[in-house]
Amino acid sequence: MRKRNINKRIKQWILSTTKAVHMNINLKTENTGVNMSYDFIHHFLGCDLSRVQKARNSMKKPISLETYIKALTMHELGHAMDREALLKSLPKTIEIFKMRRYHSESEYRNNGQLFQMIIEEHEMNIEFEETAWRNAEILNRIYGIVNWEDFYNVKEHSLATYRTLYTSDLLHYNNIVMEENRQTAS
Repeated sequence: MRKRNINKRIKQWILSTTKAVHMNINLKTENTGVNMSYDFIHHFLGCDLSRVQKARNSMKKPISLETYIKALTMHELGHAMDREALLKSLPKTIEIFKMRRYHSESEYRNNGQLFQMIIEEHEMNIEFEETAWRNAEILNRIYGIVNWEDFYNVKEHSLATYRTLYTSDLLHYNNIVMEENRQTAS
């Protein structure tokens, strides 16, 4: 019973936030393993009700589930505000998807030219994430949905995942390129 009530409240918080900022967008609950997402092709918000609670619990500084959900909802709405740019990125996204499909992870992780595409994907994703957070800041400034300290804590927690993966892969990429240059020079 408690789980059903929490899930119901999460959906209510998401929908009340979209209504408060005057953005009409559908919500789909999905078991994707991704806490919240914006599907820019079909224009809807997705939420994995179980995963979003786990993500909130992993924050260094605890905040209420309601505040976390509302801040994250504004972030996803920030993606919706950037939908045109996301749609324009689709050809590059498809190119990277195809590269991953036709090459094993071991193959592209050990080839500088292929792995450069992974780095470009990281950079593209980080830019989209930062843009969505800037848009969320605008929404929060106008509508005052959550307090700023909690907003910035959720933002930093969210961006940290992308930045950590990028940093790790960039180090790996630089090592690949140095090794390929050494082999070429020999």
